[in-house]
Amino acid sequence: MNAFEVRGGKPLSGTITPQGAKNEALQIISAVLLTGEPVTITNIPDILDVNLLIELLGEMNVKLERVSRDTCIFRANDVNVDYLHSEDFRKKSGRLRGSVMLAGPMLARFGKAFIPKPGGDKIGRRRLDTHILAFEKLGTRFDYNAEDGFFHLDGTNLHGADLLLDEPSVTGTANIVMAAVRAKGTTTIYNAACEPYIQQLCSMLNRMGARISGISSNRLVIEGVGELGGTTHRMLPDMIEVGSFIGLAAMTQSEITIKDAGIEHLGIIPDKFRQLGIQLEYRGDDIYIPAQKEYTVQRYLDGGVLTIYDHPWPGFTPDLLSIVLVTAIQATGSVLIHQKMFESRLFFVDKLIDMGAQIILCDPHRAVVIGLERQQRLRGITMSSPDIRAGVALLIAALSAEGKSVIQNIEQIDRGYQYIDQRLIALGADIKRL
Repeated sequence: MNAFEVRGGKPLSGTITPQGAKNEALQIISAVLLTGEPVTITNIPDILDVNLLIELLGEMNVKLERVSRDTCIFRANDVNVDYLHSEDFRKKSGRLRGSVMLAGPMLARFGKAFIPKPGGDKIGRRRLDTHILAFEKLGTRFDYNAEDGFFHLDGTNLHGADLLLDEPSVTGTANIVMAAVRAKGTTTIYNAACEPYIQQLCSMLNRMGARISGISSNRLVIEGVGELGGTTHRMLPDMIEVGSFIGLAAMTQSEITIKDAGIEHLGIIPDKFRQLGIQLEYRGDDIYIPAQKEYTVQRYLDGGVLTIYDHPWPGFTPDLLSIVLVTAIQATGSVLIHQKMFESRLFFVDKLIDMGAQIILCDPHRAVVIGLERQQRLRGITMSSPDIRAGVALLIAALSAEGKSVIQNIEQIDRGYQYIDQRLIALGADIKRL
């Protein structure tokens, strides 16, 4: 098991560029299966999850030309459909939640797909149900084969339908859209996710010949077409990395410029950090964060304590609540963090408390952070990264702390942040990969 050894307490400085958006990449790369013509994708993040998906496509006999580290040309003109029913696929897909998004394009183009039964702890039954129930309404027949451990999906009679999603799932919406673009008739998706990732996917599919309207809203209308062609697509900058770097700059009292941040697509993310008192300046498409000795959490107009909570887009993304929580540790004032969508996302605060943070964990969904006001620094400890976002939050805490910290299980961090140690070292961080 790899680990980071971090010696914190020193300010950083310089310019850092966010990688391509991980959550977008998993959808866009799955969509190449919808056509036999070449699809060129640029700004691909070089991270474990995305590389594993590309590897899976290669095993399916999709032709891959890696032009550069962040650019790849895909051509799915000779797909081995039966690979998705193999033991090798089951093993590899078990390491990648996003592999479920291969089902939509496979149903649309080949009329069948296989989904290994996921563990409830890893993907969550409800989110998979959103996919399966919508596929059924689109005319897909499915059954679970206990002998091979796969859901077998038959989409030979795929047709349009009116769908009301039980939740605005991003992966669910992407999967349904990819299935519907080649179905017969018109599909309307109500309560669709409308994150920038979905907007990007729909725009790319339209360039390939799809007919999707309502993009950027929560009601998508899809008129099925017979064939799709090739295209070129560039990923957005990863908004989660942008938010992480804003929090990093504030916690470590660093002067940092986030280059090519994709400000147009960040929504309310910058405003949430401003509510913590963090100064931001837009310079073209760059974000400049000056070194701040202190920052004060805003209160509501009636004097109430600020609450920051997650909500489907255009609300605040749950992937940044861990970063906001850590950033609030050294603020002046208090903030209530309310994680509505996931029950386990706050189960890393015990490590922050061990480092000296003043946090009250109210229940699995809520935590109150009482700012230290720079009156005392966090202290370095040995800890383990429970997931991607909490891992980076702990890394930010370690970089702001006094002394040495060791963060174990950093494979979780590597799943979502490419070369994060090397990029932070370039800013002056003291990090060693053990």
